[in-house]
Amino acid sequence: MLNPMMSRRTLVLDATALIGALAIWGAAQAQVPAPKTEVMWLGQAAFKITTPGGKVIVTDPWLRTNPLTPPEYRKLEAFGKIDVLLVSHGHFDHIADAPALAQMYNVPLRGPGDLAQSAMTLGMLPAALLPRMNKGGTVSPAPGIQVTAVHAEHSSILVWRNPVTDKDETHPGGEPVGWIIELENGFRIYHAGDTAVFGDMKYIGERYKPDLALVPIGGNFTMDPVDAAWAVKEWLKPKAVIPMHYGTNPLAKGTAKQFVEAMGDSAVKVIVAVPGQGIGF
Repeated sequence: MLNPMMSRRTLVLDATALIGALAIWGAAQAQVPAPKTEVMWLGQAAFKITTPGGKVIVTDPWLRTNPLTPPEYRKLEAFGKIDVLLVSHGHFDHIADAPALAQMYNVPLRGPGDLAQSAMTLGMLPAALLPRMNKGGTVSPAPGIQVTAVHAEHSSILVWRNPVTDKDETHPGGEPVGWIIELENGFRIYHAGDTAVFGDMKYIGERYKPDLALVPIGGNFTMDPVDAAWAVKEWLKPKAVIPMHYGTNPLAKGTAKQFVEAMGDSAVKVIVAVPGQGIGF
């Protein structure tokens, strides 16, 4: 039979040891960094966003013929998986590789509703991979992810190579959109798509309060560096901004250097991305 005093003493020691072990474990857990968001620019308006929950979001994938895309990502297999695929409008340098990625990864291509309708009518993808939505619509394309289509001031057509005639045809591309992408931890990214400055950027800034803005700066087709910087500083007011849509077309002459200079001493953090290098948030 055990000595009652010894049993109580043993229990006290065991409890003390357990409390000490839990304290050590808690301290170790506190030192483990929380999962981060990684944003990787792939040239033009193409981004690979890896969320804190490990989901992969791909935007405007012009990859295989994009001069800025790193060689490894010109191979569409490099993504491994894609959970969310977003296209802002129908121009080639935004939708080029989207149908192939949708088929390869069995992921719906989300874009302007009328662009999806044209793609469906032409047989580019089956209906299951072309869900329709429009400006103001919010969807949850993957658990914990919320995506809202917002206005963009641009144009949109879909140029399709007819396999019977082997000639290009121009079809309606719907109205262009930008995206508010909210991740599992509440981090919000505004992908502006291709756009000029427009008044509702003030609404986007006030309503969605993006943590990160991805804005075009090339000019000619979109905002130039000065206009983009003005919109970011005066209306969008994110915590950080990454310039995009420059360096691939000689008509779009805006540069990251010009954008940085136009941002001046703004409180918004300017990050000049290098294609293929992940940026943590």
